[in-house]
Amino acid sequence: MQVYTVRPGDTLWGIARRFGSSVRELAWANQLSDPNRLLPNMALLVPGPERERGEMFVNAYAYPGISRAVLSETLPHLSFLCPFCCRFEPGGALIAPDDGALARDAREGGAAPLLTLTNLGAQGGFSSDLAHALLTDEAVQDRVVEELLALLEAGPYAGVNLNLEYVYPFDRESYNQFLRRMAELLHARGRYLTTAIAPRESDAQTGILYEAHDYAAHGRWADYVVLMTYEWGYTYSAPQAVSPVDRIRRVLDYAVTKIPAGSILMGFSNYGYRWRLPWKQGDRAEVIGNIAAQDLAVSVGAELRYDERAAAPWFTYTDGAGQRNVVWYEDVRSALARLRLVGEYGLAGVSWWTVDRLFRPALLLQQELFTVLPVL
Repeated sequence: MQVYTVRPGDTLWGIARRFGSSVRELAWANQLSDPNRLLPNMALLVPGPERERGEMFVNAYAYPGISRAVLSETLPHLSFLCPFCCRFEPGGALIAPDDGALARDAREGGAAPLLTLTNLGAQGGFSSDLAHALLTDEAVQDRVVEELLALLEAGPYAGVNLNLEYVYPFDRESYNQFLRRMAELLHARGRYLTTAIAPRESDAQTGILYEAHDYAAHGRWADYVVLMTYEWGYTYSAPQAVSPVDRIRRVLDYAVTKIPAGSILMGFSNYGYRWRLPWKQGDRAEVIGNIAAQDLAVSVGAELRYDERAAAPWFTYTDGAGQRNVVWYEDVRSALARLRLVGEYGLAGVSWWTVDRLFRPALLLQQELFTVLPVL
């Protein structure tokens, strides 16, 4: 397969004929709602010369409400699946996730399910205070660990994914000690420990999102480390790419000096955002799926653009109420740019956030470029 960029005057029939494919095959592979409507600069996945295939591990996060049809199509492309998520109360009692069916389906589909522990509070945001209690209060930590191990014994999970965010900087060493404890307990039981950490670019980077994530410690104790290389463009940011490749490179350049490259799973965003224009500080962007963004661009006849430095597509349009909007998202071209980093840096693989929305062109491209390594 290869990525083809639509030119003015192209039709899907003509592209299919040129590459020895069919309209039906191309429409299916690219999730085209209307095969008769293409836009110049749209990226399509089409048959072509086979590429040299590498090997990698693929992790993905998913919510328990994921469509079973989407899950069924996605599982063959995964090594691990992290149902999102397991929380805990201030006293350490776990709030067991309603993900048993998802975890069982993952295992039956060949992907190792990991119990994902977070410090999400009751209102939904990440709680620094909850993380502090877990990391510094012996009784709280003992209870969390005891209940985690009990869930592992009783359920289908192959290990634990730690996703602790907004940890106080002064809890950094306590977090490192917790990593060591979890690694020793899980490895003694033949289970995996993976972690998710913020995208740092240097030791000097400050901020509560970054400072408690000690890259070297995570690289030492975790089997695999998910670098959350997304959310440069986010709900309250100025309009920009979610996962700009130039910024991902800066994170990887730093990360491989602290973490063995063969333990790194690069974050792979599977969504975009729509901002109202003109944007002002405090405005809230709306999440939009990649295929939904593609469909929107077609429906409004948008002029598609592609930022070469960020390796990301975007477009502007005026909605029915006369409001100007800008959309940044991912297409198969930007997926290819990010997947190439796996081989370039010798990474273990990628980690999708999330697979709840089907992004078939990227899954097929991943399949063409890499053999997904099983862990079960």
